[in-house]
Amino acid sequence: MTNHDEAAAVRPLTLAWVSRHLEVGERIVRTEALHGGITAEMRRLTIGRPDGGTRDLVLRTFVNVEHAEDWLNGEASALTLLTGTGVPAPGLVAVDPTAAHCEYPSLLMTHLAGRTVLDDEGLEMRVPLLARQLVAIHALRPAERPREYVAWTTADTVVTPKGADAAAWAAAIDVIRRPAPRYEGRFLHRDFQPGNVLFDVSPPESAGPRITGVVDWAATSWGPADLDVAHCSTNLALLHGPAWGLRFAEAYEEAGGVLAAAASERLYWQVRDGLAFSEEVQLVAQPWREAGRAELTTRAVEERLDAYVTALMDALG
Repeated sequence: MTNHDEAAAVRPLTLAWVSRHLEVGERIVRTEALHGGITAEMRRLTIGRPDGGTRDLVLRTFVNVEHAEDWLNGEASALTLLTGTGVPAPGLVAVDPTAAHCEYPSLLMTHLAGRTVLDDEGLEMRVPLLARQLVAIHALRPAERPREYVAWTTADTVVTPKGADAAAWAAAIDVIRRPAPRYEGRFLHRDFQPGNVLFDVSPPESAGPRITGVVDWAATSWGPADLDVAHCSTNLALLHGPAWGLRFAEAYEEAGGVLAAAASERLYWQVRDGLAFSEEVQLVAQPWREAGRAELTTRAVEERLDAYVTALMDALG
């Protein structure tokens, strides 16, 4: 049965475009908004098949987003490249990066089973899985490299949180004033963090959790493994406490990943990513609250960020 109210949420031109990419006899029978994204509208489309069965697709739409064409071209390229690699990523169905057919730039992909898990409970079992998955991503050697990574902050745009340890933050900002260390390039997800990893939440008791998918490949780039590790570390620090941010780099190495040899070089990437969050704490915290982490107010996340940056600087000392 078609749910007209929900189906109406997908704009007419986009609906027509999606329909052109379905198999003969298939039709959209239901649409559902997916929450958690910051920049894009995400919808799950349930597709009815002629045999009475269904399958799901995911529609990503960028509404009035700067550089939407670049984001979607990057994601389409990454999804194509990831096909057959063993990394559990969605399959690309179609992309309209310039909104030639849709109301807004859009991408249609296969739907992966599982869901994001942002709770503290069970984290000690998930962290090694996250680390192993990231090592597998960094092991990819694409025939064509993605674009070079882009830094997400500068020393002059960092926002020191109210009541933060001013000396620690000043020292951290000085760290990223220095030129970036030399590095061996790797295939980066660039936004690898718990919000973009799907888990099987009902495995057999003995099996424990299992990663079923990694999503949101729009920022895929080429750069140091340390940068992806730092990004996941910061997210873990803000979601679960600074100690987990510090723990992730160890888990990555335990999983066989290789980070910069010098502590000062590792610190550079960890601090660069941590400080980038200072400019968008509110943006980051909101989807976490919507996902059920009501205690993660902007202020609470700012305090964790301060504690994490301070811990990074203390570790160097």
